[in-house]
Order: sequence, then C-alpha cells, then structure tokens
Amino acid sequence: MNSSNDNSAAGTPPVASTRHTFDASPAVLPAESAQPVPDAGSAMRDIAEVAAVEVITTAAVHLMSAAAVKCGLAEGAEAEELKDLDEARKLITALAGLVTAAAPEIGSQHAGPLRDGLRSLQLAFREASLIPDAPGKGPGEKFTGAVN
Repeated sequence: MNSSNDNSAAGTPPVASTRHTFDASPAVLPAESAQPVPDAGSAMRDIAEVAAVEVITTAAVHLMSAAAVKCGLAEGAEAEELKDLDEARKLITALAGLVTAAAPEIGSQHAGPLRDGLRSLQLAFREASLIPDAPGKGPGEKFTGAVN
C-alpha cells in the first residue's frame, strides 16, 4: 500500500495543516493567508522584558474588570444585559486564587490594592445575588475566608 502521496514509508512524517504546540521559531504563513504573522522570537523578547509583578497585576486587573462587568457593575443601559453571576463567580474565584498565591511574591505594595479590589467584587457579587451564599461559600472565599 505504497502511494505517491504517502511519505511515511520513506521516513518523512506527513505535514500537518495546523500547529497545536508553541514553536519559538519564526512563524510560517499558511498559503491562504495574506497577512504577515508576527515573529515569535520578537514577541518572546518583548515579554521577557516585563517584570513578573507587572504580568501578575495585569492579569489580576483583567480578571477584576471582567468580573465587575459580569456582576452588573458596568456603566450604561446594557449593564443588566451583561450581568452573568455564574461567570462572575468563576472570575472572582480565579482572581482570589491568583491574589492569594501571588501575594507573598509581589509584596504588600501590589497585593494590598488587589485584595481590596477582590473584596469589593466579592461584596458586589453578594449584593447582586438573589439568594446569597452562606458565609465562606461565596466566590473566592475558600481562598480569602468569609467576606462581610
């Protein structure tokens, strides 16, 4: 069963049409794409220049912003449409885990404001819930303890 399109018999692996793993070598454009792909090496150098505390706090701020919107705290008429407490619970729990784990590494100067923001979101979630969680059972409270 040797066909001219089967390269595996010759020891050459078949070519995959998409990549699913990170490769630090410059990206190759698919034939159908006309847009250039950024150089992965350049992107790695850019991210290497960013301090870990900045990456952590930026991730926390993104989680906070998304959780605030999902708690219905967005401004404007569409705030209620964007409210989704199930999604907010997940985001707040992820934020609590990140802040709790990162606090010893980033210091109180950075962790303090993140904890304050987290607590505000936990209270906003509690207020937005029709049926409040039991103390210690709210989003992220397994990491932070009960929020009153």
